[in-house]
Amino acid sequence: MFRARGTLARRNSVSMNFRKSSSIKTWSKDFAKGSFILSSVNRSAKLEQFVNHELPSSQAAGQQRDVTRETEGSSSIQTTATGNSTRGDEEIIRSELKFTIPLLMEFPKCYWLWKYRSWILMQAIERLSAVVSRTVWEEELELVGMMLHRDRRNFHAWDYRRHVVAQLEASKLGGTSMTEAEFAFTTDMIKWDLSNFSAWHTRSQLIPRLLDERDADAGARKAFLEQELATVHEALNVGPEDQSLWYYHRYLIHAILGAHGQGLIVRDFSTRNRQKYLEEEVAFIEDLLEDYVDVKWIYEALVEYTLTASTLTNDGHRQTSQSLMSVWLKKLRELDTNRTGRWDELEKQIKVD
Repeated sequence: MFRARGTLARRNSVSMNFRKSSSIKTWSKDFAKGSFILSSVNRSAKLEQFVNHELPSSQAAGQQRDVTRETEGSSSIQTTATGNSTRGDEEIIRSELKFTIPLLMEFPKCYWLWKYRSWILMQAIERLSAVVSRTVWEEELELVGMMLHRDRRNFHAWDYRRHVVAQLEASKLGGTSMTEAEFAFTTDMIKWDLSNFSAWHTRSQLIPRLLDERDADAGARKAFLEQELATVHEALNVGPEDQSLWYYHRYLIHAILGAHGQGLIVRDFSTRNRQKYLEEEVAFIEDLLEDYVDVKWIYEALVEYTLTASTLTNDGHRQTSQSLMSVWLKKLRELDTNRTGRWDELEKQIKVD
């Protein structure tokens, strides 16, 4: 027996609460008109059979009579029963997925709606053929793509998309890597909205795997890094007050530095190369400062990156850097009075340096 009674009970309870909610009355009337909505009794009965791997009573009775009359044909009967059961499972799976679409449209950030769809989809893997199951999952990927175009920053939808992609890549569904396609998807989403934190975050998670799958050599990795820096530079020139852009820029700086030169993008970066890139980024941000004098993210990046760069060199520019960092830090204290502790810590690092 499939152990999901608790899930089923919660799902039915939620469904009843939806129907009782005054905020849902308008569209719940529309639901009743749809051919895909079963009556509450019929839906509950079908779901109960689905959860318990039971067949409808008439079908079960018919099969029992067949078994009694023709025991030698048990193998063919079992095959027929399995086929009927699979078709019934697919019908219920698709019905439940269709049923929850309007709910997602109305409540796109209700995490348990996404959880319920995930549970239903996992039943497709267990109960349907790999070909049919993959089709269902591919349709789900299309749906979540549409949902993200409706609400590009929906954290739940982004997390759910990563789950769907992982399943489509898995061997159970005969999957292969979707890294290239997902990386292209983040590019499209960023073009739609530069402030899409989730798109930038997903992009950063894909890059190491992307480069490995491309079998990128040192030259290709360096070209990739420079292209990503150019992309975020273009975005920062438009909206330097956007924290999500600075998040991604910091990721690229971390990718340059790495641990002992083992960067996430370019491997075996020499100290001189790391210093060169850092200095170029500081120079770019100083140019931004000329046009955006009251954006705290600019000052914070200047202080942090200059501090980092100073640890990579022993030249005679440290005193000049300390003077500049003190000026930038003073401005930070004016622009953001809520992070005094953070600014105090940076001041200690500047003095030590």
